[in-house]
Amino acid sequence: MSIFEQPTTVCAIEVQALEQRYGDTPVLKGIDLSLAQGRTLALLGPSGCGKTTLLRLIAGLLAPSRGSIAIDGRIMADAATGEFVPPERRGLGMVFQDYALWPHMSVAENVGFPLEMRGVGKDERRRRVSAALARVSLEGLADRRPSDLSGGQQQRVAIARAIVAEPRIVLFDEPLSNLDRELRESLVGEIAQLVSGLGLTAVYVTHDHAEAFTLSDEVAVMRQGEIVQLAAPETLVEAPASPSVAEFLKLGAIADAVRSNGGWQLCDSEIHLPDPGSVPMDAGKAKVLLGRNSLRPVPVGSGATDGIVTQSLFRGDGYALAVAFGDPARPLTVQLASATRVHAGERIGLAMEPQALRWFPAE
Repeated sequence: MSIFEQPTTVCAIEVQALEQRYGDTPVLKGIDLSLAQGRTLALLGPSGCGKTTLLRLIAGLLAPSRGSIAIDGRIMADAATGEFVPPERRGLGMVFQDYALWPHMSVAENVGFPLEMRGVGKDERRRRVSAALARVSLEGLADRRPSDLSGGQQQRVAIARAIVAEPRIVLFDEPLSNLDRELRESLVGEIAQLVSGLGLTAVYVTHDHAEAFTLSDEVAVMRQGEIVQLAAPETLVEAPASPSVAEFLKLGAIADAVRSNGGWQLCDSEIHLPDPGSVPMDAGKAKVLLGRNSLRPVPVGSGATDGIVTQSLFRGDGYALAVAFGDPARPLTVQLASATRVHAGERIGLAMEPQALRWFPAE
């Protein structure tokens, strides 16, 4: 190889033009994505958007209707040629939503089962099981049955089983959805540390954007069988690709705007905004994302408009307010932060921060 040539990097996972249909019903519509080695990708979206179907296609639990899947540069499925590598030969670990533990087996037997299927000797199997249980802080529970464990402990067993064979890639299918929020927040941090510490590549399916943002390098937001935006978590927050992405991620309120006197006016309000320059000049309508940083509370009458506080929640370092303004028959409710106590029902002023607004075409 010439000194001027750069070594090629093989993607851990590469999906091209992937489609999946059940009869005449399309579930996935031309999915393209690539995931570099050592990175974590979250597939994020509401129920029925196709994220679990995509994960199962990568795992080999389904064969694609069209397109191809490659893992570490090797084709695992190609609808055009009929090539299909079964899941047990793809070298992946997988963690399921319902744990999928054998109730009649001990914790150690559950974790060691993949190694037993591979013909790994008893002593080596015992060593690897002990190491896997240590990584998920379950060293003292090897002889217990799954029924003796809490939901969080059972999920740790499932994770230990997924990593015991030391795969390079682990797939997570909504692994924390059956747990309460406090436990989910704790375990998602542990999963992120484990994946990072072991240098794994991971694909993580979830409908919870907080989980996706906590552990992922990249997030694919899915809707109706398509990836509508694929980006780093901070990019999704700072620059959502569409109003639907912004709404799904709960980044703020979406308002309609019309051109007025060389600038813009929010519909059903008296609020005027300067022209951002990001909307085509011939467009008479637009949509505006009013995020938490787009507004700030000010004394009544001193801002762009006044509103009524509909909710005030103390968050430790301040108050999270919901404020309704505009047409009383069709008020727009926005979220903002306040350093001082404000009660529901009080009227406050709203000052706009035009540079913090995010604009979208009307269509």
